[in-house]
Parts: sequence; structure tokens; C-alpha cells
Amino acid sequence: MVLRLGIVDCDTSHAVAFTERLNHAGVGEAHWVDGARVVAAISLPSLVSPERVPRFTARLRELDVELVERPEDLLGKIDAVLIESGDGNVHRERAMPFIEAGVPTWIDKPFTCSTADARALVAAARAHRVPLLSASAARFDLPVQDVLARRETIGRVLGVDASTGAATHPRNPGFFHYAVHGVEAVYALPGAGCRRVRCVHHEGTDVAVGEWVGGRLATVRGIRRGAARMGFVAFAEKEVIVAKSSGFGYWELLKAVVRTFETGESPVSGEELIEVVAFQEAVLASMARDGAPVAV
Repeated sequence: MVLRLGIVDCDTSHAVAFTERLNHAGVGEAHWVDGARVVAAISLPSLVSPERVPRFTARLRELDVELVERPEDLLGKIDAVLIESGDGNVHRERAMPFIEAGVPTWIDKPFTCSTADARALVAAARAHRVPLLSASAARFDLPVQDVLARRETIGRVLGVDASTGAATHPRNPGFFHYAVHGVEAVYALPGAGCRRVRCVHHEGTDVAVGEWVGGRLATVRGIRRGAARMGFVAFAEKEVIVAKSSGFGYWELLKAVVRTFETGESPVSGEELIEVVAFQEAVLASMARDGAPVAV
């Protein structure tokens, strides 16, 4: 069975990139993802990148995606939904009607820009027994998955230093915008359990240091000046692993999304979804307090 997917919002390149991979069009076969197909979409007002919407909706039409007039028009046409707004502040509003209708839901990064919204979405998904997933492609990228697969030989991951571009937007302040990639890589490896974080902010760079239970430390370097390719150093009990992005992050991410819809089980717990948002909130608060530690 091929799942029918709907897209809500078309102001991010993910709307097109995900459709091309799922619909097997416009990208090489090595990047195709099976099991689902985008069949319909709706474009809603954008406060992040309104200028991108016409180009992306035109491309979706070229990919034989039906553009509907209202979000509720998607119901009955789809088996699961992809919330693709680049604005984390609208994700609760956009996703809640689908969760309440029992539709399996993916929410693109950032999951939300407040822990209140994150808690509300997780609670609604549990109440309606709806699988819910949000993540950056960095969480499922091949180097991250390789470290997780080798845990028996390398031991526990004791710390991570991640680097990422850190472009910002007023609607997604601090690490809620592009630096979420580094946060997701950090959370994929040692897992949840950060107690507090402090962040040093400068014009070209932010460096956040999180303290996990058990004495583990993780840093996220957000870069706005100089080379900024995503990567990480993982400090395990028996090995130090240095890695950079594989270029197949979307492929691995979409495989996880489709599995979530097929099985009804999300690979990221509701508690971790909330904690990632709490970490980003704490980073922002620490920036405002000149690097003072803030509880997560």
C-alpha cells in the first residue's frame, strides 16, 4: 500500500524536496523513498518566506500534486500529513486539526517555538492515538545512525560537539531556526536528559553548552561567519568519531517519516520532542542573560 500524503504550507524548500523524493521525480533514484506519495497540498500565508511560495507551489503542480483551497479539503484525500511551514510559531495551529481528526502527523523543524505548544501537540497526539514525529534531517543522517548502530563496540556516547550553520529569523529566534540541525544531532546521540544550558552569543557565532545527567556534556556551535558545514565529534567510551553530513539526510529522514506512518510508532518520544524545544528556549534565555546557565 502506498500512503497518500498531504502537505500544509509551501514556504520551505522541504515541500518540494520531500515531494520529489517521495514521488520519484526530479532527483536521482538513489534518493527515492518508497511507501508514500504526496497527492495534495495547501499553501497558507507565510511570515517567514512569502516570496518562495509561488515558485514552490508551481513546482508541486508540475509534480502532479493537487492544490486545495482549505486545510479541511485535505481530509479524505490523505492518509497522513506533512506540516511544512518554516515558521515554528504556527505549527500548533496548523497541525492540531489533523491530529484531532486522527491523521498521522509529521511537523517539520522547528517542532514549535515554545514548550507550551510542544506539550499541547504531544498531549493531543496521545489523546487521539496519533503518531507524531518532528525532527531535523541531521537526526537521521547516515553518520549519526552509524554511531548509534556501533554502540556495542564503541560504548556509550559521553559527549558530542556539533557544528551547524545558524542563520536566524525573528519568527524562529536563536537556535529555533537553522541551528536546530545541531541541536537535533546532539539529541540523537546522547539522547534526552539535559539539565541546563549556557550559550555565548556573538555576531558571527553562538556556542551552547548543555550539561546532561551523569556528567555528560554536549556543545552546539552555530556559525554565521566562515565555513559552516554540518558535522559532529562524538566522544564515546572506546572511540572518538569525527563526521560530517552525508548528503543523504532527507532520504533517511523521509524513510523514518514513512515508517512512523506505516507502524504508528514514532522513533522520537513525546518527552524528547518537548525537551528539544525546552533546550532551544533555554539557549535563547541564556543568550539574553550574557551566557548565564538556564535550566532546561
